[in-house]
Amino acid sequence: MTEKIIPLADLRYLNKIPVIPARLEAPTGLLADTLARPLQDLRISITDRCNFRCVYCMPKEVFDKDYAFLPQTSLLSFEEITRIASLFVAHGVEKIRLTGGEPLLRKNVEKLIEMLSALRTPDGRELDLTLTTNGSLLARKAQALKDAGLKRVTVSLDALDDTVFKQMNDVDFSVSDVLEGIEAAHRVGLGPIKINMVVKGGMNDQEIVPMARHFKDTPYILRFIEYMDVGASNGWKMDEVIPSSEVVRRIHAEMPLEAIAANYVGETAGRWRYVDKNGDGGGEIGVISSVTQAFCSDCSRARLSTEGKLYTCLFATGGHDLRALMRSDKTDEEISTVIAHIWRARGDRYSELRTANTDGLNADRKVEMSYIGG
Repeated sequence: MTEKIIPLADLRYLNKIPVIPARLEAPTGLLADTLARPLQDLRISITDRCNFRCVYCMPKEVFDKDYAFLPQTSLLSFEEITRIASLFVAHGVEKIRLTGGEPLLRKNVEKLIEMLSALRTPDGRELDLTLTTNGSLLARKAQALKDAGLKRVTVSLDALDDTVFKQMNDVDFSVSDVLEGIEAAHRVGLGPIKINMVVKGGMNDQEIVPMARHFKDTPYILRFIEYMDVGASNGWKMDEVIPSSEVVRRIHAEMPLEAIAANYVGETAGRWRYVDKNGDGGGEIGVISSVTQAFCSDCSRARLSTEGKLYTCLFATGGHDLRALMRSDKTDEEISTVIAHIWRARGDRYSELRTANTDGLNADRKVEMSYIGG
C-alpha cells in the first residue's frame, strides 16, 4: 500500500514581514483593492485547535495526537487582537467574525468578546460581532457570550442522522448536543442564528432534504456549503462537490422555493425562501456556491490567522506577518499604513480561476482552513 503523504502546515511559518512604507497615512474608511472591492469584513481565527476532526477540515489521519499545534506564546493575545481589530475598523471593517479551529476552546473567550464589543466604527456604530462554532460548548457558554456583547452565532451541523454526523465529525459527537446548543443560543438572543452544512457527495448529501425539512418554519437560517478545496489535507475532488443548483433542486421538489434578493452587496449565500400553497413562507435557506458560482467579485473579507498573519483570500498560499510588527516598536500609524498597502494590492480571485483539478493554482500549498478559519 502506498503511504499517503500530505504536504502541510509549515505554511504557517512561510509569511512575509511587511515593510513599513516611507509615507504614512491616516485611515479614511474607504479602502479598495485592485478590483474596487472594499474592506468591510474581518475574520479572526483565535485558536488552531478543535475538538472535532471533520473530514473536510481537520481529518484525523493528519491532525492526530502527534500533530504540532501552535504553542500558546505564538497566539495573539486578546490585547493584540483588539489592537489590530481597531485598525481594521478604522479602515472600514464593520463586521468581525471569530473563528478557529473551534473558538470556544480559547480560554476566557468571553473577555475577548467584551473587548471587541467596545470598538466603534468611525461614525460611532457598534460592530456586527459574530462567532462560528461547532456547537459542542455552546449550551454552556451561550449566556456568557451574549452578556459579553456577542451579537449572533453561526453553528456548523453537517447531518441530522447521528450516524452520518459522527462519521463527519469523527469524534463520536452527537447531533442532539449541537441542537441543544442552538436552542440555548436562541433563548439568550444570539440571533439570527445561521446553521452551516458542508455537503460532501457520497457522504452526507442524503441529509440535504431532511435538514431542510427539520429547519423549515423555525427561526434558523440553514445554509448549504459546497465542499471546497481549502488547504491540502482534505483530499478534495471535484466529483465530490454537490452543486448548489442540485441542492436547491432536491429541496424544491418536496418543499417549493423561490429566490429572494441578497441582504447586501457581497453576501456569500444565495437566498431562497419556502413558499407554501397558501402563499406564506416557512423561513429561508442559503446556498454558498464558491466552487460552481464563484463570488470573488464582491469579496470584502480579510482573514487574520491564529498567530497574526493577514490573509487576503481563503485559498491563499501565504500571509503577511502583522504580529511581528505588533511585537516590535511599530506604531499604530505604521501598522495601519501597512494594512492599507496590502489591501490596495489585493487581486485575489481564486474561485473564479479554479479549474476542475486546481492545476496551476498551487493546490498543494494553500493554507489550512483550521488555521485561518472558514
